Amino acid sequence: MPVWCCRCSLAGHFRTYSGTETEGQLLNSFVQYFGDSLGRKIKRMPLIEETVLPGDSLLTLPVVIIGNGPSGICLSYLLSGYRPYLSPEAIHPNPILHTKLEEARHLSIVDQDLEYLSEGLEGRSSNPVAVLFDTLLHPDADFGYDYPPVLHWKLEQHNYIPHIVLGKGPPGGAWHSMEGSMLTISFGDWMELPGLSFKEWAASKRRNIKSDRVMPEEIACYYKNYVKVMGLQKNFRDNVYITSVSRLYREKDDEGSSQQNEDISTQHLEMEDGQKSLIKRNWEVRGYQRATDGSHVPFCLFAENVALATGTFDSPGRLQVEGEDFPFVLHSMSDFGAAISKGKLRGKADPVLIVGAGLTAADAVLCAYNNNIPVVHVFRRRVTDTSLIFKQLPKKLYPEYHKVYHMMCTQSHTVDSNQHSAYTSFPEHNVLSFKPEMKCVLQSASGLKKILKFSVALVLIGSHPNLFFLKDQGHSIGHHSNQPITCKGNPIEIDPYTYECTKEANLFALGPLVGDNFVRFLKGGALGIARCLAIRQKKKHELIESGDGGGDGVP
Repeated sequence: MPVWCCRCSLAGHFRTYSGTETEGQLLNSFVQYFGDSLGRKIKRMPLIEETVLPGDSLLTLPVVIIGNGPSGICLSYLLSGYRPYLSPEAIHPNPILHTKLEEARHLSIVDQDLEYLSEGLEGRSSNPVAVLFDTLLHPDADFGYDYPPVLHWKLEQHNYIPHIVLGKGPPGGAWHSMEGSMLTISFGDWMELPGLSFKEWAASKRRNIKSDRVMPEEIACYYKNYVKVMGLQKNFRDNVYITSVSRLYREKDDEGSSQQNEDISTQHLEMEDGQKSLIKRNWEVRGYQRATDGSHVPFCLFAENVALATGTFDSPGRLQVEGEDFPFVLHSMSDFGAAISKGKLRGKADPVLIVGAGLTAADAVLCAYNNNIPVVHVFRRRVTDTSLIFKQLPKKLYPEYHKVYHMMCTQSHTVDSNQHSAYTSFPEHNVLSFKPEMKCVLQSASGLKKILKFSVALVLIGSHPNLFFLKDQGHSIGHHSNQPITCKGNPIEIDPYTYECTKEANLFALGPLVGDNFVRFLKGGALGIARCLAIRQKKKHELIESGDGGGDGVP
């Protein structure tokens, strides 16, 4: 299968590249070429065979970001040279933090010691830099205050680090596929990214924002527009699907010799026994871009650093029970919404079976309830379980979710009620199987089994990231080795201040992949990565200027 390789095809394009040309100027040329080749001039793209191992040619990107949701957008913003400074008139409500900020007021936050600044801070993230950046952008937000950010932003072109952001859809990621009729759990202000107030943006677009919480459609539109307003479009490529991210290796003995054809892919490395003295080199990123005519155009990129910003909506959680693959068993709100809009559930006598006790399951209950569709709601926990999300939400701010919780408590199957009423809950029940005649076998905590008939089943028990493009699906880089990566149970293990994977150098992760599910906190990952890469970029330039090299991007 032929595949386009930026390293080989760009060799001729950049034949006049000289050491005096800046990396930023080089990437500008690359971006223009990349965009033309994968866009309007797609048929003229030079091809090589996928089996050919490319030599080390003239261009390796400093950073490739996989994922174009808020995590990837925020990281691109900082890598593009935007720098946060303490505002002249700002006084942070935390006096200790404010004193620290005053000590280096002349420096941007990116250029300061993040460990020192975040020491002693507490918040709703386990990552200290996430807590730090959040309190700078939303001081004392968890205490109900609406203080303005203590930061102002400057665009410093010399701090630009060449990068490219690859995403399956338009900028905004999974926000474009979320159910549009529900309100976000977070306030609109908490969903905004640095440098562009959500409220001011909404006002400029004449959008009528009726409450502090907004619809996902508004947030998705904001993220997409943010990329344009901030001038980040040149760094983004849409309709791109990653199929492989792997290390390149080279023989240690040949480190000082010509690099032509010395790269060894991880596949070849695993196939050949007795491979000697190999050291890790740059990353090889393979995938394809879906063209407007639906065809797939393969590509191959090379990068010194890779940042994972894929989020966790790739793979919906499954019960792993018999019959779960039947077409009437759904696993997403979008599929459920589509079934309702197409009228597939209109006039059905049997209820919808909803499995799960999180907010997405609650959204499904509300959606069915508002469309006069009866619901049977099954979940494993007790209604008094203190870890239920409803117990963490103020009633005044989230009345609709507390309405669902009230029904979960008061309209249980154990209470005297007609099981064919609008809503019936089955706390402390597990699904054992789904039957082809649209029946479900439940089992209670006491072991009692019950069979229910339904019109459609909706399993909403969370979602997991799909890192199939990494070796062993990324199982080796989690806190618990050889286990799937999950947001809560097994996030990617990172350095808390640089967000670099502790088990894989030059691989970074941020957002839900490291446990930061809220947009408020994923911005801290972008800050940590930007600082780390800025330091390394500076050291690399110093090495180049001193004549000591610095060509591979691996410290």
